[in-house]
Amino acid sequence: MSGADQIRRWESGALAHAVNDPFGQGPLPWFRGSELYFDDTGHVVPWYVDPALADPELAPGRIPRARGNGGPRTADDVHRQIKGFASTGAVAPGEAIDFHITVDPPQQFSVDVYRIGHYGGDGASKITTSPRLSGIVQPAPLTADRTVSCHHWWLSWRLQVPSYWSVGAYVAVLTTADGYRSHIPFTVRDDHPADLLLLLPDITWQAYNLYPEDGRTGASLYHAWDEEGRLLGERDAATTVSFDRPYAGAGLPLHVGHAYDFVRWAERYGYDIAYADTRDLHAGRVDPTRYRGLVFPGHDEYWSAPMRRTVERARDHGTSLVFLSANTMYWQVELGPSPSGVDDRLLTCRKRRGPGRPSLWREVDRPEQQLLGIQYAGRVPEPAPLIVRNATHWLWESTGAAENDELPGLVAGEADRYFPRTQLPEHQDRILLAHSPYRDGEGAKRHQETSLYRAPSGALVFASGTFAWSPALDRPGHIDERVQRATSNLLDRICKRD
Repeated sequence: MSGADQIRRWESGALAHAVNDPFGQGPLPWFRGSELYFDDTGHVVPWYVDPALADPELAPGRIPRARGNGGPRTADDVHRQIKGFASTGAVAPGEAIDFHITVDPPQQFSVDVYRIGHYGGDGASKITTSPRLSGIVQPAPLTADRTVSCHHWWLSWRLQVPSYWSVGAYVAVLTTADGYRSHIPFTVRDDHPADLLLLLPDITWQAYNLYPEDGRTGASLYHAWDEEGRLLGERDAATTVSFDRPYAGAGLPLHVGHAYDFVRWAERYGYDIAYADTRDLHAGRVDPTRYRGLVFPGHDEYWSAPMRRTVERARDHGTSLVFLSANTMYWQVELGPSPSGVDDRLLTCRKRRGPGRPSLWREVDRPEQQLLGIQYAGRVPEPAPLIVRNATHWLWESTGAAENDELPGLVAGEADRYFPRTQLPEHQDRILLAHSPYRDGEGAKRHQETSLYRAPSGALVFASGTFAWSPALDRPGHIDERVQRATSNLLDRICKRD
C-alpha cells in the first residue's frame, strides 16, 4: 500500500466510526450541511439554515471560508489541520472550560459553540463565537504502553460559560482560516432540580476513541496499529486511554448521534431535563435521587463501580431508570488521574489481558441483568424488525401496535435479551415488551427482548435492548411514531404527567 493510500485510508475517520454502529453520526447540521434530509412525508428537513454560512461576508468578525472548495473540509488525524479537546467533559454555568487545540499550518481560527436541541427542526443553535484566535502546532502526542495523551498541549482558548446559558449538550466547532473544521463535544450542567437527568456516555465515547487515526500512533480499547500500519484487534489494543486528546476523525465520538437523537426529540416535546456526563455520575458531582428518572440515551457500555453503586442506590430510592440502547454496563472500568494530577482523565479496562480480576460485570458475579432486567446478547449484522409483545401493556397504549406487529429495522447494531439462568433484580412486576428473532454473524438464530420492571421502591426500569430505539425518535429515515409514543408513555408516567 502506498503512502498516499494509507493517508486516504486513515484521514476519512471511517475506521473509528464504523464499529458496530449502523446509524453513523446522524444529522449533525454543521457536519453534513451539504446533505438533504427528508422526513417520513417526503418533505425536506431544514436541519440548519444560517445565512452567514451561505455568505461568510455577512458575518462581521467571522473568518472567511475558503472559496472554491465546496465549504469547510473535515480535518484529519494525519495532517491535523485543526484538532482539539476540552479540559473537562462537563462545566457549570459561571465556570470556565479550557480548549487545547493544534493548528497545522499555524493560522487564525475561530470556535463556534452550538447547543444541541430541536430548535424548530434545525437540530442545533449557535450560542456564541470566539474572537479570532492564533493557532499553533502543538507538540506530538505522548505515548506509553499504547496510551496516547496530549495533556502537555498549551491552552488555546478559555470559555467562561455565562450564568444564563442553558444546561445541555454542546459542541465547539473549530474552523481554520483556510476552511478546515473539527469538533469538541462538552456538557453544561447545573444543580437545579428537574424531572429527568440525562447522562451523556462520555466514558464509552472515550473507550472507542482511536485518536490519532494515523496508521501509527492511535489506540483505543479496541484497536491499535502495528509498525506497518495494519489495524490490530483487542488483544493488542490499549488498556488505558486518555481524555486528554481529541476524538478521531471529525472530532465527534462514535455513537454520539444516538444521544443527540434523544435530546432533540425530548426538547421538542418539552421534557424537563438536567444534563450531566457519566464521569459526573462516577465522581459524585450529581445526586440522582433528586430526579424522577435517569435517562441513558446512547450506547453506554463502560461503567465504573461507583457509577453502578450510585445508580442502584437511586433506583432503590425511587428514581426510575431508562436505558435506550443495548450492550449497557458490559465492561467494568476504573478512572484515574492524568500525569498532571487532574482527576478522572485516564480510563482503564484490562479486559482479558494481564493479571487481576476479570473486567466483565457478569464475570465478577454482578451480571448487568441484575440492574437492567436483560443483558447483552450479541451483534446484529443486518437490521431486523422488533416484534411487539404484550401489546395491551400501557407502554404500547395509543401507539397502534398490536401483538406480534413488526417495527421494521428496530433491532440493529447490538441486542440484549433475558437470560433465564441469570438472576433478576428484585421486582414487584416485570414484563417483556418485545421478542424479536434475528440471525447473528454466523447465521445462528438469536432473539432480542425489551424489558420493563418495577423495583420494590416503585421505580420503573426500562431497557430497550437495541441500538435503534433512540434513532427512531428523531433520526430522518429511522423515525417510528410507535416508538415515539411508547417513549412518551414511559417518560410521562415517570414524570407524573397527567
